[in-house]
Amino acid sequence: MKRKNALLSLLLAAGITITPPVLAEETIKVGVLHSLSGTMAISETTLKDTMLMLIEQQNAKGGLLGRQLEAVVVDPASDWPLFAEKARELIEVNSVAAVFGAWTSVSRKSVLPVFEELNSLLFYPVQYEGEESSKNVFYTGAAPNQQAIPAVDYLRDEIGIERWVLAGTDYVYPRTTNKILEAYLMDNGVAAEDIMINYTPFGHSDWQSIVSDIKKFGATGKKTAVVSTINGDANVPFYKELGNQGVSAEDLPVVAFSVGEEELSGIDTAPLVGHLAAWNYFMSVESAENDEFIGGWHKFIGDDNRVSNDPMEAHYIGFNMWVEAVEKAGSTDPTAVQEAIIGVTVPNLTGGTSAMLPNHHITKPVLIGEIQDDGQFDVVWETTGLVAGDAWSDFLPGSKDIIADWRKPMSCGNYNVSTGKCSGQNF
Repeated sequence: MKRKNALLSLLLAAGITITPPVLAEETIKVGVLHSLSGTMAISETTLKDTMLMLIEQQNAKGGLLGRQLEAVVVDPASDWPLFAEKARELIEVNSVAAVFGAWTSVSRKSVLPVFEELNSLLFYPVQYEGEESSKNVFYTGAAPNQQAIPAVDYLRDEIGIERWVLAGTDYVYPRTTNKILEAYLMDNGVAAEDIMINYTPFGHSDWQSIVSDIKKFGATGKKTAVVSTINGDANVPFYKELGNQGVSAEDLPVVAFSVGEEELSGIDTAPLVGHLAAWNYFMSVESAENDEFIGGWHKFIGDDNRVSNDPMEAHYIGFNMWVEAVEKAGSTDPTAVQEAIIGVTVPNLTGGTSAMLPNHHITKPVLIGEIQDDGQFDVVWETTGLVAGDAWSDFLPGSKDIIADWRKPMSCGNYNVSTGKCSGQNF
């Protein structure tokens, strides 16, 4: 000890100082809130992996604001109340700058009060029923006017559908979407007796009698289609039963809003060839951006057979919008990011761009894809340009007069243009 002190004195006398090793600057933490177990794991696990890839790629570019990003992953296990607990954990315990996650609308509804109470940010990557706009949520999946309405128009105008089966999982997204579709169809002259609505619980597995009822409904001589908002692993036995009962796309086409490449990768798709899905992206889209994304995905996941899908693209768009907004604001502060992100435009994977709108929805193309025997989709129709996401439906009496605009001075997600009043958030 005496020798050490003597050496230190000599160094100080010579003007040489000793400093402790410089600590690495604190990371920016990013929350990942996706079910890795339970009925929704079939869809959500891939989105967790997508976020890990995007964070790794951003760190390879130098991170954000001179700091590396750190993913904080939690598993809400397809348990809707647990989503709220895990969201609070991410924000209060882990101090994440933003959260990317949730799939079902019931999980989003569960976490919404937490994000609003704690003024944190959620990027939600899945199509949903609309009828909502929060200053704390950015909806990068499709609103009904970016998926459900164009899909019905396609079936009616291009295929000549006259009878409609609205089949969904029993929760808020299918029920609200079907409420919008029922009103839209009836506004366009469809009789009530030509609309059949059916709901099943999460994880439903016995589809024999339901598929039989659908076949009977479609056997009246009028061209019939199924509009499916069935979610999660219930899709596997549903499509298997369609094949078992010989339901072909020519006789009774199904257009799905929650079935993409990931869901089809686990089943024999040969009997399903010709059935449809409506999304804003398909893996089969040809663009330089998509090729680069798929190449990066295969490299990250270590499997050239893994597919990509629409919610993955929504995370890609949302993450890049958040990065650009943080750089624009020079801060990860939620309020600063909320103000900076409106108007931010980033590339999408179909070869165009998507912009963040004042209502916290984005612009997207709409595509109809036909299932192929290899589990991919052949794009058979798409919009000529981008469709702006509408938070509030034009086809429901209580919504048609409502808009959302989070720019100052309005700063409202529920503004009634007839009364001039904001009945939602107003900050």
